[in-house]
Amino acid sequence: METIERIKEQIAENPILLYMKGSPKLPSCGFSAQASQALMSCGEKFAFVDILQNPDIRAELPQYADWPTFPQLWIEGELIGGCDIILEMFQQGELQEIIKETAAKTKPAEEA
Repeated sequence: METIERIKEQIAENPILLYMKGSPKLPSCGFSAQASQALMSCGEKFAFVDILQNPDIRAELPQYADWPTFPQLWIEGELIGGCDIILEMFQQGELQEIIKETAAKTKPAEEA
């Protein structure tokens, strides 16, 4: 599968998706650590892709997204932004709201 197709599939299949360096429990850079910490504080599940383990995605995603840096947060197929935007939204309470709304929409009926 082409890298761009894989990226599109990941974004389509995961309502809340963070492209980051490392994992939420073991981030490999300060920006990824801050972004994943803010997301975890929202209390909902989210998917992540470790771009250090996926050099093809690391190379292709900035062109696809028209966003040069990582981490990148995607919600419902839309690029929200990087670390600064994620933290700013978190501090203003916007991130928690959008994460809870998205999670509520995508939870199976028996969990809601």
